[in-house]
Amino acid sequence: MVSKSDASEPIRTSEIGSGLLAFDAALAKLLSRARRPVKVSQVPLLQAQDRVLAAPVISSMNVPAFDNSAMDGYALNVADFAKPPESFVVIQRIAAGQSGQAIEPGEAARIFTGAPVPDGTNVVVPQEQTQVQGNRVLVNGQLRAGQHIRRAGEDVAADDVVLHAGIRLEPQHLALAASVGVAQVPVYARLRIGVLFTGDELVEPGQALGAGKIYNSNRYALHSLLARVGCDVLDFGVVTDSLMATTEALHKSARACDVIITCGGVSVGEEDWVKQAVTNLGSIDVWRIAMKPGKPLAFGRIGNADFIGLPGNPVSAFVTFLVAVMPFLRQRMGLVARMPRYQLAVAGFDWAGDAKRREFLRVRQEPGESAQAVLALWPNQGSAVVSGLVWADGLVDLEPGTRVKAGDLVRYVSLSDLMR
Repeated sequence: MVSKSDASEPIRTSEIGSGLLAFDAALAKLLSRARRPVKVSQVPLLQAQDRVLAAPVISSMNVPAFDNSAMDGYALNVADFAKPPESFVVIQRIAAGQSGQAIEPGEAARIFTGAPVPDGTNVVVPQEQTQVQGNRVLVNGQLRAGQHIRRAGEDVAADDVVLHAGIRLEPQHLALAASVGVAQVPVYARLRIGVLFTGDELVEPGQALGAGKIYNSNRYALHSLLARVGCDVLDFGVVTDSLMATTEALHKSARACDVIITCGGVSVGEEDWVKQAVTNLGSIDVWRIAMKPGKPLAFGRIGNADFIGLPGNPVSAFVTFLVAVMPFLRQRMGLVARMPRYQLAVAGFDWAGDAKRREFLRVRQEPGESAQAVLALWPNQGSAVVSGLVWADGLVDLEPGTRVKAGDLVRYVSLSDLMR
């Protein structure tokens, strides 16, 4: 954080002796275990939206492929640009998709946007700057050599890399590939993510709530977040709180998926069976991370599937997914590394700071007295308060022990950027 006040220096986790793993260290561990995908297939452009490009796309041609007109008007062969414009004899008409004969000095061709300019053309004049008299065209205004001519290769040259591997293909990428004649692109196989949720207290929306029951909001958040980044989601439902049921569900999901994500069950409670089940089937590390909301995060392997265990509290699960799991999945999908785009913003609130944990506060940009936006703080930052996620448009990222006063500059990142 950069502060305009006398806010104290952040306290580093290593100085606290809390036994918590620093957030950056946990993220580095997670990313170090993200294997790159190996399965690649060729897909038609119309089926490539949101897929991850596995190899560069190289153009075999120039774009444009030929010199062409950028305007509806007249292609001219001007003998001397230093002299005032004159009239030109119109000898032909060239539409897009046609080609014409060469023009000599003093000659013109009626031409339309995208049509190849005939040999001898050194300028195109828009039709609104001309007057037609019989078979001659008169030019109004000064001419400049080369104006309104799109030269061959000015957009793309043959052998250029037009798309680099590791990008998620969006409409503009597909348009560029099509413009160089590419019909299919190599993409990585879509990542198959198995999700399951632990807890006898969980009930699906639409059902009546019994005593002590809660609705399973994590299911809908995870489905949406994973679909948003282009993963295939396999839902293994809610698992009852028993070692046998948890083990069976994890074994089944590991056989079908590349990555398994669970919500809940990785803490130290007597009913938290996920850690034991993953240990029985494979291997697991559980990290107590110095972050808030959130703390427990598990990573392991079951067979060939990666395992990630998120906290059960909905805000903890949501924020931990965005700031830690999303970078892991991006790398696992074959995407190039991309850091969240933080910006400095003015805090419109005071904050005491947690001495032990890095904090991610739910905030929203609101108009300030000046032109600069001010960050408002959701008043209840509890890890179960989902309404704050709906209200917020971003997070403030504070190092452990950072105190904030209204007017300080803080690090802000939008939720939309974290979800990309």
